[in-house]
Amino acid sequence: MTNDSSESGDRNSVGDQPIVTVALDAMSGDLGAATAVKAARSAVKNNDDIKIILVGDESVLNPLVSKSKSDGSGRLSVHHASEVVTMEESAAVAMRSKKDSSMRVAINLVHEGTADACVSCGNTGALMGTAKFVLKTLPGVDRPAICTALPNVERGKVHMLDLGANVDSTAEQLYQFAAMGSALASVVDSNQAPRVGLLNIGSEDIKGNDLVKDADKLLQQARLNYIGFVEGDEVYLGKVDVVVTDGFVGNVALKTTEGVAKLITDFLREEFTRSPFTKLMALAAKPVLNRLKMRIDPRRYNGASLLGLRGLVIKSHGSADALAIENAINVARVEAQKDLVAMINSATENILNTAVLID
Repeated sequence: MTNDSSESGDRNSVGDQPIVTVALDAMSGDLGAATAVKAARSAVKNNDDIKIILVGDESVLNPLVSKSKSDGSGRLSVHHASEVVTMEESAAVAMRSKKDSSMRVAINLVHEGTADACVSCGNTGALMGTAKFVLKTLPGVDRPAICTALPNVERGKVHMLDLGANVDSTAEQLYQFAAMGSALASVVDSNQAPRVGLLNIGSEDIKGNDLVKDADKLLQQARLNYIGFVEGDEVYLGKVDVVVTDGFVGNVALKTTEGVAKLITDFLREEFTRSPFTKLMALAAKPVLNRLKMRIDPRRYNGASLLGLRGLVIKSHGSADALAIENAINVARVEAQKDLVAMINSATENILNTAVLID
C-alpha cells in the first residue's frame, strides 16, 4: 500500500461505532478516477468512522489525493493496481487475464481482511463473477443476488432483489433471495418483521408462470413475514419491505423506474419553462420541486449490495457521479458496522433449512 496515512492513535472506533475501511475501486467508473477521489474525500469529511483505500494506478491517484485539503484526508490511502476491467469484458476474461485489476485487488483486500467492504462502479458481470470466485458464497446460498433500495411512500424505501445477477433463477433460488432480503431489511432498517412479496403479474394464485408459483409454495412455508404476490405498482406504495424476483425482471423493473423518474423531471422542467408565467410559477414552487427532486433522485439510492457472499461488495452505477458514489460508500459503511454478512448468515441458516423442495 502506498501513500498510507492514519490519524493519531490509529483509532478502531469513534464513539460506539467501529472504524470501517472501504476499498474503493477508483478506476472503473465512467467518470474517471477524479470523480472517485472526490467522492472518497467527501465521505471521510462527512463521516469520522470511515477510512477509504483508493485502489488503482498510483501514478493517477496519488496526485489527486495529495491535492485534498478536506478534513479527514488522513483517512485516505492508495493501493496500487496496474490494470482496469472495462465495461465490455466478460467475467471470464476479467478473472483470467486481469488479476491485478483495480476491481480484483479491491475484492482481494476484503478477502484478506484489510478492508471491511469493497465498492466498485465497474462491469456488473465481472464484479459478480470475481467476487463470487474470491469470496465464495455463504452456506446454503447457490448464487449471490443484487439488492438495492428504491423509494417507497410508507417507510421511505423498499429493498428489491435480484436486479441482474441471475438472468435465470430457480424457485429455490428465489426462496434464498427472499431469506437474504428479509435479513438485510431486518438488519439495516431495524425492522423485526419485514414484509416480503414475490413480484408477479397479479395477486391471484392462478396468475404467473411456473417459477413464481413454485417459489410461492416454498415461501408460504418459510419463517418469513411473507405476504404473497405483489404487482409492479405495489412496489412503491408501501405494501412490502422486500420485493423478490429473478434478475431479468428485476433489472428491467429497475431501469424502467430510473427512466420514469427522469421522464417526470424532464416533463416538469419543460412545463415550468414554457412561458414567462410558468417560469414565475416555477420560482414560487422551487422549494417543493427541490424536495421532490431529492426524493426521486436515483443518486440517493445508488449502492446495490451483492448478497450471499462471505464479504461485503457494493455495486455502484457505472455512470455514478461523486454524490452517487459517496452514497454507495455509505451503504458499505452501514452494512459493515452492522456486520451484515454475519447477520445474513445467522438469519438465513434456519430459514433456508426449512425449505421443502418442489417435486
